[in-house]
Amino acid sequence: MNQAIDAILGHYSVRKFEDKDLTKEELSLLIKSAQAASTSSFVQAYSIIGITDKTLREQISAIAGNQPYTVQTGQLFVFVADLARHHAILAEHQVNTESLETSEKWLVSVIDAALAAQNMAIAAESLGLGICFIGGIRNNVAQIAEILDLPPYTMPLFGLTIGHPAADKEKAKPRLPQDLVYHENTYQKMDSTILAEYDEQIKMYYDERTAGKRVEGWSEQIARGLGKTSRLDLKAFLEKQHLNQK
Repeated sequence: MNQAIDAILGHYSVRKFEDKDLTKEELSLLIKSAQAASTSSFVQAYSIIGITDKTLREQISAIAGNQPYTVQTGQLFVFVADLARHHAILAEHQVNTESLETSEKWLVSVIDAALAAQNMAIAAESLGLGICFIGGIRNNVAQIAEILDLPPYTMPLFGLTIGHPAADKEKAKPRLPQDLVYHENTYQKMDSTILAEYDEQIKMYYDERTAGKRVEGWSEQIARGLGKTSRLDLKAFLEKQHLNQK
């Protein structure tokens, strides 16, 4: 393997950072790496908002579940699906903007943002920094949008906190076996035996990581987490922002 693959396979989420800002050079390199990601038809339908103001970080943290690592970190980024620039360009060229209010264009903006964020995450880890994605900002997207002063045709998707890890390196969490993820030519029915073996592996991982305080398999975790609905305000927010309506 090479250094890039080693960094990818060694990934784990860091939830404790040193109280040390990233340098301007690090920030510039991370943003440049994010922008180097693939983008659908060169649309580049995303924006990245760096949150340097600690008060704003605290407001965002309160919405995202009071996670301390969104406040004490090198930098907190919010990735935004952004078609506002494109709306302004179409309007300037007197082109109908209706195409922006479709599921396809919204999906393009979400995928563009996700690809850029993953590029940034890999670049950060290659520099010895730690990262953690923050999906909790969608606990109240309208409030996050207000805090960030987001215009129509935009949506805050997730946060990404990056900094210098303050704790010892952890083991990468075991992912699903390839036989459950990779399908050749057609979709294959899930093999319950392979899933059961994976559940046992995850139980052992959590048992070791938490000294016995948490012992559950992946299936149990999924059933507990996905067995309840959440964030049902997203549809109304998308309509308000003129996104994903057709």
